[in-house]
Amino acid sequence: MLSISDQIANELSIRPEQVKATIDLINEGATIPFIARYRKEKTGALDDTQLRKLEERLNYITELNDRRDAIVKSITEQDKLTPELEKKLNACSSKQALEDLYLPYKKKRRTKGQIAIEAGIEPLADKLFAEPNQDPETEAKPYINAELGFEDVKAVLDGAKYILIERFSEDAELLAQLRNEMWHHGELTSSLSDEGHKDAQKFRDYFEYSEAIQSIPSHRALALFRGRKEGVLSLSLEHKNTDRSSRIAVSPCEHIIAEHFGVKNQDRAADKWFSEVVRWAWRIKLGMHIETELLGRLREGAEEVAIRVFADNLKDLLLAAPAGPKATIGLDPGLRTGVKVAVVDATGKLLDYATIYPHAPRNQWDDSIEVIAKLAKAHNAELLSIGNGTASRETEKLCSDLGKRFPELNLSRIVVSEAGASVYSASETAANEFPDLDVSIRGAVSIARRLQDPLAELVKIEPKAIGVGQYQHDVSQYRLSKSLDAVIEDCVNAVGVDVNTASAPLLARVSGLAANTASNIVAFRDSEGAFKSRQALKKIPRLGDKAFEQCAGFLRVNDGNNPLDASAVHPESYGLVEAIAQSLDTASKNLIGQTSVVGKVRAEDFTGEQHGKHTVIDVLAELAKPGRDPRPEFTYASFKEGVEEISDLKEGMILEGAITNVTHFGAFVDIGVHQDGLVHISCIANRFVKDPREVVKTGDIVKVKVLEFDTKRKRIALTMRLDDKSQNNTGNESRTQHKASHDGKQKSSDKKRNTATPKTAPMDNAFASAFAKAKNK
Repeated sequence: MLSISDQIANELSIRPEQVKATIDLINEGATIPFIARYRKEKTGALDDTQLRKLEERLNYITELNDRRDAIVKSITEQDKLTPELEKKLNACSSKQALEDLYLPYKKKRRTKGQIAIEAGIEPLADKLFAEPNQDPETEAKPYINAELGFEDVKAVLDGAKYILIERFSEDAELLAQLRNEMWHHGELTSSLSDEGHKDAQKFRDYFEYSEAIQSIPSHRALALFRGRKEGVLSLSLEHKNTDRSSRIAVSPCEHIIAEHFGVKNQDRAADKWFSEVVRWAWRIKLGMHIETELLGRLREGAEEVAIRVFADNLKDLLLAAPAGPKATIGLDPGLRTGVKVAVVDATGKLLDYATIYPHAPRNQWDDSIEVIAKLAKAHNAELLSIGNGTASRETEKLCSDLGKRFPELNLSRIVVSEAGASVYSASETAANEFPDLDVSIRGAVSIARRLQDPLAELVKIEPKAIGVGQYQHDVSQYRLSKSLDAVIEDCVNAVGVDVNTASAPLLARVSGLAANTASNIVAFRDSEGAFKSRQALKKIPRLGDKAFEQCAGFLRVNDGNNPLDASAVHPESYGLVEAIAQSLDTASKNLIGQTSVVGKVRAEDFTGEQHGKHTVIDVLAELAKPGRDPRPEFTYASFKEGVEEISDLKEGMILEGAITNVTHFGAFVDIGVHQDGLVHISCIANRFVKDPREVVKTGDIVKVKVLEFDTKRKRIALTMRLDDKSQNNTGNESRTQHKASHDGKQKSSDKKRNTATPKTAPMDNAFASAFAKAKNK
């Protein structure tokens, strides 16, 4: 059996020594961001994506080995472990294969087969199986035992059937064969199970639906499972070559079972009986077992895709361009309840707040403008951050009017996503930060801060509440949380954190820091003042040498005693910087930001046992451009004046918008009408696009054309193919372009959608499912 290192190395196509070094570091308590950034020599420069996959496989194989040990122990205690079985168990590379082999030895509830064995019928089953020329009814008569419940020949033969059925269903090789057959040739069918259900119409596209199980995309699979969970849909899996119109039709899987056990129809006395055994085995045992397994496999794969989509979108959102440290006014729009206004300084500290009522029913338009102008003047505000919820466009119009009346304020207005702001405002974090502040004002503070620095503000919110996923509530919440936490950790550490301004939730995401340690840092900062050096962090309670090693490189101390403390150079490499400075006959501080000077240094001259080439190259790059922020330059969408509701749209209208969510079937775009529009994957580019993220990501500013819209149902179909001459061309080319990936095998209503007229093509089933999940602006 291969070692864990060798197994993972083979799977990920990397060297075993890289895997072993990484495993050692993980076992020592090192985090993935730390390993990726500061231990490149040991890992051979594996990046964070490779390291995450390695860690995931390490956990899986560790669990697999633990389960293998438990199974071997159990079978040994039953005195049934043979050298051949042990060899098979050790060769298993998946949990599924392991469990298949364990089935015959697994403790189970008392079954009909076991009851028959207890009644002494097993010899009959063995004899008929070995000698099919024997007459079943004649051979069964001696086994009649009314006291044990086998009072006639039929009952005895049924007992023998159950014995063989259970034996068949515990054959690992047969299970693998059937599983493979049904995965490649099975079709999943859904039908309406409860027409009167209040949510039935949401799933109308699946009332008469059939598709090859292995080709069902993630979003469609999760929609089917949701429909079944809510009691609207019934799902069934059948082999595609089964005649569903006949109740007596033989499934190809029955032939597989018969062939596996050598069951043939040669007109022998027991052949007809054996054909019934095979039929029962598939219909009442193996068929349902395989269906359950494969639906689980479909769900697991769909969840994996959905979680990856959410993680990718969250990463894009967290790494969105920050507006920077500028005094900002946050506006949380509302109609009857008013617009909540909060002013924060360049560091995000709350300075002032108010509530204005510019909209109906109060219509205090002029007074509201005066309030905002007064706050802007008093605090030298530069930005207006407007939440994109109810009354967003009306409030943006208010701010536009403000700019016309008070041009000297020079305020830039930007509409930002307020997803999760209400969750934050009611959270314990917000309550601790603003114990005396109204919940609604806290939301305005969050809206202001997320414009300044999306990453610093969004880490305070439960990532699942941000809403940039597809069917996020239908997937494993444990797996989702684990994946999203990893994304946040990677993003925070990629950017770095100012230790003197960061909140406790942000600090808690830094490599090596736990929530209590982060709180201790904030408490120390509040009582002792700003940190002057990284070394001062060692005074923090519960921040030991190991934690310091993990976090120091990711924490920034600006305007401190040592300029290197404001960079990503780890304290363990400060000696290297000194050596480089000495070689240039200057001070280390004179190297920072001096690209031309640093560019003259040869990495090879400072590479040795203490500092490897990767480390030297990284240090030189950081000296040349200290504190590099991986996030892009700040830009924002300009919504079209006069387009504020869906009813204001016109087909062919070209608008600017911001990508709010990217799924496998397309991208949602905020165009400023309170409802995101959908750009289907076929309309994202003038070429085949396998994954929308090849072209766009969350936060991107894009130009789109309106294809069609449904005011009543609040659905908008958009295209990024602006040079298309007509919608008809768009539709026809889209279907041709995506024919292979867009369900050529679908039947019934799904097939009808795929052959829809060009004009309605964008509003197919993918749109119907997607729009149901779109955020109401």
